[in-house]
Amino acid sequence: MRGLKMLLSASAVATTATPALAQDIMFKPIIEARLRYETVDQDGPLPLTSSRDADAVTMRMRAGGELSSGPFSFLAEAEGTLAIDESYNSGVNGKALYPIVPDPETVEVNRVQLQYKTKPLIVTVGRQRINLDDQRFVGSVAWRQNEQTFDAVRAEYMGVKNLKVDLTYAISARTIWGIDGGKFGAANRPTHIDGDNIFANISYKSKLGTLTGFAYLVDQDEPVAALLRNSSQTYGFRFAGAAPLAKKVKLSYLASYARQSDYAKNPVDYKADFVTAELGLEVASFKLTGGYELLGSDGDATGIAGGFAFQTPFATLHKFNGWADKFLTTPGTGIQNYYGGIAYTVPKLGKMGPLVASFIYHRFSSDRLSIHYGDEYNAQVTLKIDKHLSALVKYADYDRKGIASFAGDADTRKFWAQIDYAL
Repeated sequence: MRGLKMLLSASAVATTATPALAQDIMFKPIIEARLRYETVDQDGPLPLTSSRDADAVTMRMRAGGELSSGPFSFLAEAEGTLAIDESYNSGVNGKALYPIVPDPETVEVNRVQLQYKTKPLIVTVGRQRINLDDQRFVGSVAWRQNEQTFDAVRAEYMGVKNLKVDLTYAISARTIWGIDGGKFGAANRPTHIDGDNIFANISYKSKLGTLTGFAYLVDQDEPVAALLRNSSQTYGFRFAGAAPLAKKVKLSYLASYARQSDYAKNPVDYKADFVTAELGLEVASFKLTGGYELLGSDGDATGIAGGFAFQTPFATLHKFNGWADKFLTTPGTGIQNYYGGIAYTVPKLGKMGPLVASFIYHRFSSDRLSIHYGDEYNAQVTLKIDKHLSALVKYADYDRKGIASFAGDADTRKFWAQIDYAL
């Protein structure tokens, strides 16, 4: 009888322990979908026999999940893009008579990572998404259907109050060009860019804002236009913050400076500066923004006729220098971007919201030789439909001034309509 009681007691312990163990392992599904229409109307430099506009209807799906137990987690996510209407040059599909819409058909492992996470320390190993600061130097290029991820080891330390140390060593960038990267002569659009890259950020948060010092050492194996010119070392700082001026009135500010030079295998000897300054004023539902950005040029760069300029190959470039994407590669004479914008937010629209409407104007000129490249007008409306759905319409109009000053310098108009779903 005593033995039977002991057996029943052991059975009860096992029964209560099993649910506790099951509760300790959590699963979070990842399901995201995006349907987008993009059209591009671009004047030369297309072939003279072609007057085609690009029309792209693409669907992007991401699916996966994250298993977590205590401080440890494992995440795996697949990504695929389908071209429903492929009347466009994806950059790797060989349809050179159309303007480029860089959303190629692809299927890939987007992320697969192991992570250790506690309050003072996060360590992530594997293929991962990395967005640093405002993504001006390192980002995931989330605007494109196939995002950029990195094969990397990343450590984030927050063990000292108001201080964060963020260090990454990346051996490969998985680009937006997908599984067909490099095809049809697109050698400068590879599936992945291998190398030895170090991203280092140290930031301190105060009442006035966050001061960040950074160092980005980019050592790429793959050449660009027969030269390893994207291998570079960049050192700089960034300060960003906001301060209330009155009820429903807030001032925001941003200032950043960096110095870039050749590094590792880059045969081009150059030095160039980066400067940005921005002010924003929020008054109730309105926000006004004005700023200036410089990506400088070295006219004495060795081996490069016309000079060589500051480059940010791992940035989320669509966020900066206009949505028409005319300056994804900085021209040899550099860029000066003067810009101003206004945005209006409607917090609620029935059961939907917020709705945000914005307009931005850019004036682009060179750092050297006093070239006025052109002007650009950007407009966008976004609407949060419910907790899973959001919608967007967007327009960009780049108006070239004078003769073409760099590859792709042409009058360009783009329009997007998009629906996003996230679980």
